[in-house]
Amino acid sequence: MDTSQKKNPVYSNTDTAKVALSEEEWKKILPPDVYHIARQKGTERAWTSKFESFKEVGTYYCAACGNPLFKSDTKFESGCGWPSFYEPISKGSIIYTPDHSYGMERTEVQCGRCKAHLGHVFDDGPPPTGLRYCINGVILDFVKAQEAEKKYNKEKTTEN
Repeated sequence: MDTSQKKNPVYSNTDTAKVALSEEEWKKILPPDVYHIARQKGTERAWTSKFESFKEVGTYYCAACGNPLFKSDTKFESGCGWPSFYEPISKGSIIYTPDHSYGMERTEVQCGRCKAHLGHVFDDGPPPTGLRYCINGVILDFVKAQEAEKKYNKEKTTEN
């Protein structure tokens, strides 16, 4: 987890409430690289993500708001240069938006909680879905399986 999340009041791995902040508010609480991807729909350079060939077991979260996005067992090596997954953690974790930028017809994927730009989904992935979620690693946080369970239980206890 990034230490900059401490100044991010909306970051939570358990809160499911939708997040709606102004661009000025996002700019204050997100690191510049995360802001560029999440809010300005940027793209990190291919092959630069620490998660591209990452093999740890756990859960990937939105770096902007903490929303659970993907489980590590849905990650696969696509050879595209960005972390790739074949299925989101739940139907509500991702929002799908048509993207007609750069003269291409693509489907953008956004965080289902804060609408951060994550990347794009393509129909050339492996079974069982046939989908390839091509995600900017900058917008991902990762928590190992046992650490995630401990953190989740701790947050649930403090919320009650």
